[in-house]
Amino acid sequence: MNADNEQFFRMLGECVANARRAHGMTQQQLAFRIGIAQQTLAHYEVGRSRIPASMLPELAGLLTLSFDGLMGKPVVRLGGKRIPMSRLQQQVAAIEQLPKTKQQFVSQGQDTVLAEARQ
Repeated sequence: MNADNEQFFRMLGECVANARRAHGMTQQQLAFRIGIAQQTLAHYEVGRSRIPASMLPELAGLLTLSFDGLMGKPVVRLGGKRIPMSRLQQQVAAIEQLPKTKQQFVSQGQDTVLAEARQ
């Protein structure tokens, strides 16, 4: 596997693992539902093995993700439709994951820029 493929399958596995955890499922439970061994799912989640393309629709359905969501692309709902997040929305989501002190630092910078824009 070349470096780009390795990175892609690591990211895909991480998305599967995060969605599985968000649904309160163990590896054993998800593996059982898709008909594979728990160890195989563990290999998929860390990117050691490639998730077969034929398995993606079932995974997306079980984890209630769109293909964009399964591929790690942030999505939002607008009027019941899922649409990709804008760059600004992605940045806000990333900022929300920062420690409070760093969030305050970013917020102060934004306040400064907005105050200058109003002048």
